[in-house]
Amino acid sequence: MQKRCLSDLTIKNDFMFGAVMINPENCKEFLERALEIEIDRVDVSREKSMVYHPDYKGIRLDVYAKDENNTCYNVEMQMTKKPALGRRSRYYQSQMDMDILLSGREYAELPDSYVIFICDFDPFGERKYRYTFQMQCKESNQTPLEDGRRIVFLSTCGENEDEISKELLAFLKFVKADLKESREMEERFMTLEEMLKDERKEGLKEGTVKAQKRIVSKMLSKGLSDEEIMELCDISLEELENLKNHR
Repeated sequence: MQKRCLSDLTIKNDFMFGAVMINPENCKEFLERALEIEIDRVDVSREKSMVYHPDYKGIRLDVYAKDENNTCYNVEMQMTKKPALGRRSRYYQSQMDMDILLSGREYAELPDSYVIFICDFDPFGERKYRYTFQMQCKESNQTPLEDGRRIVFLSTCGENEDEISKELLAFLKFVKADLKESREMEERFMTLEEMLKDERKEGLKEGTVKAQKRIVSKMLSKGLSDEEIMELCDISLEELENLKNHR
């Protein structure tokens, strides 16, 4: 099946943000748009957990990636406005640092890191599509701290279209249009994803064709369209019709 561009992906194709970003090419393209940088390649982890002590709050990162320079990226989808978002970003970044720097290593070995929130609201009320934060000396605008940290908030509710790239604007408009459907369908597809994992494991035991028939039957019973089933199972319309006729 032909690979889709990031701008073509919808919740009906990949079902949730994490499923899209786990693809290294999609994640790389997003990061380049969001940060206006060039990246050669990225390694991506989905739902990376960081728990260092039972007495302290652990976190689970939606998407965690590293590029060829070992720069680290955490990308979070934020659908509703919650208090202390800035402090949350601070905690996430501190946990990332703990995960990166092992005992006995030098502080200079800490790589650059980004925490990126994609917000379906305006987190600061300034009508910006992007808010970028990094440490700066209060007494001198010419003196950056150079600690390698950046926190970026992307908003689907901005109005400053002339201040960001057309590619980032197109992505944020895509997110804005798609989030409503995502909210309604997320639980359904999370259940479906678990079902698929189980069915595929069974398919290794009983044969691919028989397993596909059972998967298609369950998908139809859950009300999925032919297009959704073809996308999930990576089959053609002809193959789908054949499975439907012989289930």
